[in-house]
This record gives sequence, C-alpha cells and structure tokens, in this order.
Amino acid sequence: MTEQLPTAEPAYDVIGPLDTDAYAVFADLSEEDLALQRAARAFLTPEVQKTLQDAWDTGEYPTQLIAGLAEADLLRDGVEIDGRATPSRLASGLASMELSRVDGSLATIVGVQGGLAMRSIQMCGSAGQKQKYLPAMAAGELFGAFALTEPTHGSDSVSLQTTATPVDGGWRIDGHKKWIGNGAAGGVTVTWARSTEDGQVKGFIVQQDAEGYSAEVIRGKMALRAIHQALITYDGVFVPEADVLPEATSFKSTAAVLFATRLGVAWSAVGHAVGCYEAAVQYAQQRVQFGRPLAESQIVQERLARMLSELTQIQLLVLRAAQLEDAGRLTGPQASLAKYSATRTARSIAANARDLLGGNGILIENEVGKHFADLEAIHTYEGTETVQALIVGRDITGTGAFA
Repeated sequence: MTEQLPTAEPAYDVIGPLDTDAYAVFADLSEEDLALQRAARAFLTPEVQKTLQDAWDTGEYPTQLIAGLAEADLLRDGVEIDGRATPSRLASGLASMELSRVDGSLATIVGVQGGLAMRSIQMCGSAGQKQKYLPAMAAGELFGAFALTEPTHGSDSVSLQTTATPVDGGWRIDGHKKWIGNGAAGGVTVTWARSTEDGQVKGFIVQQDAEGYSAEVIRGKMALRAIHQALITYDGVFVPEADVLPEATSFKSTAAVLFATRLGVAWSAVGHAVGCYEAAVQYAQQRVQFGRPLAESQIVQERLARMLSELTQIQLLVLRAAQLEDAGRLTGPQASLAKYSATRTARSIAANARDLLGGNGILIENEVGKHFADLEAIHTYEGTETVQALIVGRDITGTGAFA
C-alpha cells in the first residue's frame, strides 16, 4: 500500500487590493482627485504585475511599460504642461500610493521622470525648453534623469563638486554623479553643477549622447531593482546655452525642486505600507498553522491591529499634507516631517508583515519582501531620515545642527 504524501502547500492570493481605509480618510474625495489613482489601478493588470515581479527578480528595467504609464497620464507626476489639465498634488499623491502598493520601482520611475526631471524643467526652464522637452517626456518618448547626488556627496548635496565652466556658446561640465535613475536610459539628464565663474549651483539639460558623457548601470542592488540607476562621468561635456536652465541660478533652485517632490516620497511609503498590510491580512486568513488559520490567533490579530493603527496614522498625515500643498501652505519642515514619519512607519509595517508571512515573506511572488527591500531605498533617497529630522529639528529649536 502506497503511503499517502503530505498535502502540498496551497498557493496564496495576497496581492489583490482591499482598499484599506479604517477612518474613511479618502471617502469624501472628489472624482477628479481620485481619477489618477483609478487610472493607476486599471494599469496594474495581473500581466503588468507579473512583468514587474520578473523585472525585480532579474534586475532589469521594464521599459516596455513606459508607454502604458504615459497613455494613462501617470508619467508626469502632475507637472504642468500646456494643453493638458493639471491634477492636484493630492491626485498625484494618490497615484503614487497606488503604484507603490504594487511596486516601488514603478513609482520611482514616475518620481524620476516627472517629479524630478520634468519638474526641474517646468520650474526652472525657459518657455522654449518647456515646449521642446516636457510633452515628449510626458508621452514617454524621451527619458529624463535628475543628477544631483555624487559619489562623495549624498546627504551633503549642497557641497557638490561637479563643475560647470563657461565656454564659447555654452558650458563645459566635469565631474561624477551617482544613483541617477534613468541616467543611462538614452534621454536627457538634468544636471546640477557648480559654476567655476561665481561658485553658484546651476542647472543644465545634458543630452546623454553628448561627447564625454558616460553612464554605467549600477548592479547588485537589493532594492528598487526594476529601475536602472547609473554612475555618470562628465568629461568635458559641452552644453549649449539653449540647454542651460535660466531660472536655476543657485542651490535654492535645486532645493525648491526637491521640496516639491518630497511629499510624493511620503505617499509612496504609504503605498508600500498598504501593500504590506493587505498582504498580511490576506495571508493570515489563508495560511493554516496548528490546525487553524493564522487569523484566529490572538497574537496575529494584535499585530494586524497595530499595523492598521500605524497605517491609518500615515494615511491621515499625507492627506492633510497634500491639502496644505494644494492650498500653497505646506512648509519645508512639514514636508520633511511627512517623509520622516511615513517612511519610518512604513518600515515598521513592512517588518511586521514580513515576519507574519514567515518564510513566504521573502518570496517575490508575495510582494512583501519586495516592499521590505524597496522601503530601504525610499527611506534614504530625497533626503535620509537623519536629514529630515535635522530640518524638523531646526524648525523646532531655531538652531541648525547639520554640522
């Protein structure tokens, strides 16, 4: 008589949306504000999600998804373009949250292309530059990168060493940049460099096929594996006057762009938190241990309640911050506090979800492991937790403590 084999482990369905909103935080929003989130939900088909899982697994950039993002008007992160309606910052935040609920690399693609590269041109560029570059970038026809961080200047970005030297007909750029999303994608790189003429930081639109521009994709990343980031070398790269950003005249211009995108990172963190929490809820209902579903265990219910409490707090936080931003009243310290709180809390939720899923929590197909890793990246970029804390601390005390 053949011995009966143990029952095989079932497949778990944990990545479907539950629309978690314990305090009806988003219940009274307008259809106009919800439109982009719904467009993102429609874009994130099972086929797209599988493509993203495979890309994250192999560390490749799924550029075949760019056209779909552009078609859904998800690629510009709310940047104003002539002839197109401009969504509210709340609408753009909701879209970022929805994309991050599924994949952080996807949200970062939008954050780099729209939030940083396009927004730099929109805020600091001439009318001609906006007309030339923004429509093509919004349509996904031209990749955009934002190059500020350097190999030896991350948080201390104000001390950047890449130089811009005036020459006949334009400027010559020399130096290095690191961790530059889309930096090797074959488009343009908005580059921040210090003028050798007056010592001020200025902005330049650099063609990635320019002589002297070389970019190497950074391999071996443990996070945001489905977007390529580059180490860039500028060796006497010539930038014509037509591609100098006229309103980017000091580091204050750079900081203004970063301020305008910082809240988007907080929204992204909330999206990761939602993805982790909802996966944990669904797994707890399906996974049987000790003869019953995990959801029937007191300790599991307590953990889910804790995660929901944390998630609700940051949902309320980013909603209020977006309302302030749309009203023109959001301050720099408020944006920093939102980023600081949302990323820190999302990491806590991700850690609990990963633990609750046990070994299955590190499988890419269950998403939680991806979120857990990707949160480490967004916790760092756009200003680390420490830098955000120092911005808030300076506002509290009236004293800067960056040194």
